Amino acid sequence: MQHIHGREHLEGGGLVIVHSSHQCNVLVMDDLNYRSYCSGSRFTYHGGWYEMFPAQIGIPSTGYWNVVLDLGGGSANIRYDIQYLKRAA
Repeated sequence: MQHIHGREHLEGGGLVIVHSSHQCNVLVMDDLNYRSYCSGSRFTYHGGWYEMFPAQIGIPSTGYWNVVLDLGGGSANIRYDIQYLKRAA
């Protein structure tokens, strides 16, 4: 399964902000669910299908989080940027 992937240790309450040149699925998931996603099994995630950007997805808890950009079976020469915004102290 082709996709763009990033993994970061993030604090709960922070945000993942994604800019993309193409509409796509933006999925934020923990390591267990990312392994399930890669193997084609059932998985849960935060986010979904975005047609307009930036996509902003909240981080529910502190830990390692995987950010996936998936064109939903399509292909494109995609330009993207993934940013992480920490929770205000």
